[in-house]
Amino acid sequence: MTLIVYNSLSRQKEVFTSLKPGRVMMYVCGPTVYDHAHLGHAKTYVAFDVIVRYLRYSGYEVRYVQNITDVGHLLDTGEDRVLKRAARDRLEPMEVVETFARSYFAAMDALGVTRPDISPRASAHVPEQIEMIEKLLAKGHAYVAGGSVYFDVRSFPDYGKLSGRRLEEQEESGRVDTRDEKRNPEDFALWKRAEPEHILQWNSPWGRGYPGWHIECSAMSAKYLGETFDIHGGGLDNIFPHNESEIAQSEAAHGATFARYWLLTGSLTVEGVKMSKSLGNFTTIKQALQTYRAEALRYFFLTGHYRNPIDYSADALEAAAKGWQRLIAPAIAIRERLAAGGLPPGEIALAALPEIKTRFLAAMDDDFNAPAAIAVLFDLSRLANTLLHPAEGAPPAAAGTLVAIDALFGELAGDILGILPAAASGGGSPAREAALVRLLIDLRAEARNSKNWPLSDSIRDQLAEIGIALKDGKEGTTWECA
Repeated sequence: MTLIVYNSLSRQKEVFTSLKPGRVMMYVCGPTVYDHAHLGHAKTYVAFDVIVRYLRYSGYEVRYVQNITDVGHLLDTGEDRVLKRAARDRLEPMEVVETFARSYFAAMDALGVTRPDISPRASAHVPEQIEMIEKLLAKGHAYVAGGSVYFDVRSFPDYGKLSGRRLEEQEESGRVDTRDEKRNPEDFALWKRAEPEHILQWNSPWGRGYPGWHIECSAMSAKYLGETFDIHGGGLDNIFPHNESEIAQSEAAHGATFARYWLLTGSLTVEGVKMSKSLGNFTTIKQALQTYRAEALRYFFLTGHYRNPIDYSADALEAAAKGWQRLIAPAIAIRERLAAGGLPPGEIALAALPEIKTRFLAAMDDDFNAPAAIAVLFDLSRLANTLLHPAEGAPPAAAGTLVAIDALFGELAGDILGILPAAASGGGSPAREAALVRLLIDLRAEARNSKNWPLSDSIRDQLAEIGIALKDGKEGTTWECA
């Protein structure tokens, strides 16, 4: 099978080929660490987690770099986001950075997001940024004005090739209103002059200052991945001005293609408006995990294609959690059955398993189409249910058959999508939840035997209220998520 990806640069699907056979160099724009990560961040980084997982599953060696922005990401007012938070909380800027960088990684760990191979910080790579700015000045693509350095957008004819914006239509992309010292309104800052009271500042050939937002990604991706690399990821909302400026300054400095494939995610929205800290319409990952399992949250994000927006609401998340339970319950039940033992020996050849795997991988090869892959997993789930609850008179499933299904669930839902909990996970795991359901079923059986019908009915009804349906049969009581 051949991996096809949608390249936002060419605006079409293309066959993916890496620069170096068997190796993928990938950069994804990371968070600005001035607050706790929210579900909008989770949507983006779960998507790239699945992309990295699938590339590695497909046999690629992946170097995954995701930056941490801890300086230079300015508001439209010209204020640095980190400095604004530090002033508000009366903290050192690096206290803010450490607090929320740790919070970010803790949230990603809780979601099962694989950590990047390298997480470089902008503040630790100021020399590389200065060196790149000097190259741009030497080549005539930048100029000094009032102690700041700006990229001359008109010196790069391809500016706008990712976003599709023509130069004359573009808004001013600089984050500080310094029209008087710029040659053109659309020019953007590579280096900003620091006022004496500005806390984060460094020495440079142009005086004390700090880097602009865009230059960090260009400098750090070149350092760790090379001047040209395979995949650049990020959110669609950052195409302009951030990604566009990355391309311009990188290709102007190096004279080579920056990133070959651009994979960009749609936003998480609330009533059609992007979830963001500035609008206050956000739910933190930590808050969401108090109510929902990490795997259910991942499932919610993956039911939409990574390039599309998803609208968040409590009802949508609740529906996704129930859908996840329906999908995963048979996999957990198979674990229970295998752990209990007593299954007949032998192995039944199931022709459906290779076909299910083939369809799942075909979906993932089509631009990492997780929603289509999940639909295939529901076929596996239905097959598992059939074997767990055979028709009257039919022989029970052999141990080998259930082992094969368990392994396929682990490979597709676990290793690739990350929506199947580990078999040996701790408290609150589906395996433990299944054991608790089984305990309630046993208590109900005792109540029925003693003709305590009110208690028996109460156990059944309360389980039904949380989406667990009991089925009484000749072989005893079984359960499944309703």
